[in-house]
Amino acid sequence: MNALTPDDLELLRRPLLGFLTVSTGEPRPVWYEAADDGTIQLFTEPDSLKVRRARRDPRASLVVAAPVGEPERWVSVAGPVSLETEGAHELAARLAARYWDLGDPRHAAAAEAIRNTDQIRLVIRPETVRRYVY
Repeated sequence: MNALTPDDLELLRRPLLGFLTVSTGEPRPVWYEAADDGTIQLFTEPDSLKVRRARRDPRASLVVAAPVGEPERWVSVAGPVSLETEGAHELAARLAARYWDLGDPRHAAAAEAIRNTDQIRLVIRPETVRRYVY
């Protein structure tokens, strides 16, 4: 299947790290969001290596796996990636609240620093979805 299933979305909507590969680069751990429109969204600084690679070759993949202690399970999505100038700070705020305890002053300060830095949204439109469930 090349579409995300409800089981895939259940895994992808947990606060797990994803491993993003853009073009031919090496995987990087990232925060991400599985959006209601079926896309996978991330944020990064406009001059990051991810963005430079996406400009050269706009393909990306993301792999998310269940944590140790759970039955083996993973989802991989791959497809074209676009660079969006709108909505990055809002995405970053949602993801900071998802991944961090913002009541912790260190996390709150880091989230504020992200808000005060230029950000861009990377949007993956899945063409290929692979999964494994043990």
